Amino acid sequence: MVNTQSEFNVPRRRWGKSELEIPVVPYGTQGFGNNFGPVSDEEACQLIRRAVDIGINHFDAALCYGDSQRKLGVAIKNGTIRREEIIISVRVCCERNYEWNGIDYTTVDVIDHSANYAIANIEKQLELVGTDYFDVVFIHDPREIDPTLAKNGTFTGLLELKNRGLARNIGFAMNPHDFHLQAIETGDVDTLLTFNDYNLFGQSAAESVLPAAAAQDIGILNGWSIARGLLTGIDLSERDQENPNIKKATQMRHWCLDKGVNLLAVALQFCLREERIHGNPIGSLNIEQLEMNATAVSQPLPDEIIDEFIKQKF
Repeated sequence: MVNTQSEFNVPRRRWGKSELEIPVVPYGTQGFGNNFGPVSDEEACQLIRRAVDIGINHFDAALCYGDSQRKLGVAIKNGTIRREEIIISVRVCCERNYEWNGIDYTTVDVIDHSANYAIANIEKQLELVGTDYFDVVFIHDPREIDPTLAKNGTFTGLLELKNRGLARNIGFAMNPHDFHLQAIETGDVDTLLTFNDYNLFGQSAAESVLPAAAAQDIGILNGWSIARGLLTGIDLSERDQENPNIKKATQMRHWCLDKGVNLLAVALQFCLREERIHGNPIGSLNIEQLEMNATAVSQPLPDEIIDEFIKQKF
């Protein structure tokens, strides 16, 4: 699918029963959706091409990630990348209803858990991106799980999309562990994304979600592996030091500086130790950030470093 021979050596993992081989740091497209800073269509295309060239060819997208999905479509439609080079996962956002205006989506404050909405929404996303299928479709961050699993609910729509070949794999992207366990019990989930529950601050996903998912060979994405940038090694001295995570991240940064290691590398390689996690999506704003993330997983740290880091119990 993609030539991963480059100056980087980004590891890849089998994404559970999907049988897709994904980079361990998929590209979270929010990075070029203007939510972290302005990114032009031309800059986004350069980012997308560079990511594919260095082996990061999985793009994890959502309509709520700014206008990034449209930009991914621009890159496909103008030939910056070929559809067969990349893996695309997208979302149905039931609580952020979207209306299609022929060019992009606008937000409508209506909740719709129906199968029909899910199907129509994905059909329009396919048009926006310029493809006839998505590798994965997630139900995105539902406030309630029961309406999505109800008869003719959102998940019914995803099953129909899979039956039609418009979604090759389906699942949920959310945080509550009880929601994940209910979804897993259906026996029809291929992939899951959980977030903010497996990183250097805590690993609660390992208590229930990861074992239950592994038992059914469900592919796992781990959101917030770097805690939205807190675990990248940036100087947080001007941030609220009363915030416990900022305080911990500052202590971690100082320890890493003393040892001459990169906190970003420690944070990501700590997550890579958990083999039941297959990908850790990160949104890069520019090529410099993209390459920093690639470097952080391409150059293995000695086990002794991570072991010693863990012993600090920050």
